Amino acid sequence: MKDRRPWRKWYAGKAWRSLRLAQLTKEPYCKYCLERDRKYRKAQVVDHITPHKGDRYLFYDPLNLQSLCKYHHDSDKKREENGSPVRMSFGLDGIPLYLKD
Repeated sequence: MKDRRPWRKWYAGKAWRSLRLAQLTKEPYCKYCLERDRKYRKAQVVDHITPHKGDRYLFYDPLNLQSLCKYHHDSDKKREENGSPVRMSFGLDGIPLYLKD
């Protein structure tokens, strides 16, 4: 079956590997963990802030990258991209606080 996302091969290229290493060197900790004052986790994933959807310029734009831990990349970031609210923490009253647009 032919891959309908030909940009997937970009992740295996030398240019992406270099860009990924530079990003993780510049920002070694998960941006979401730092923003939410949680235990700081080392980032394992370099995420595109604005999904590139096959746009080569967005894919390789270093200003469109952020470092995330696998947990936040696979949970909160995915929910954000799907338009669902993401719980950041709980208020003193126990009610969940959500990210606002």
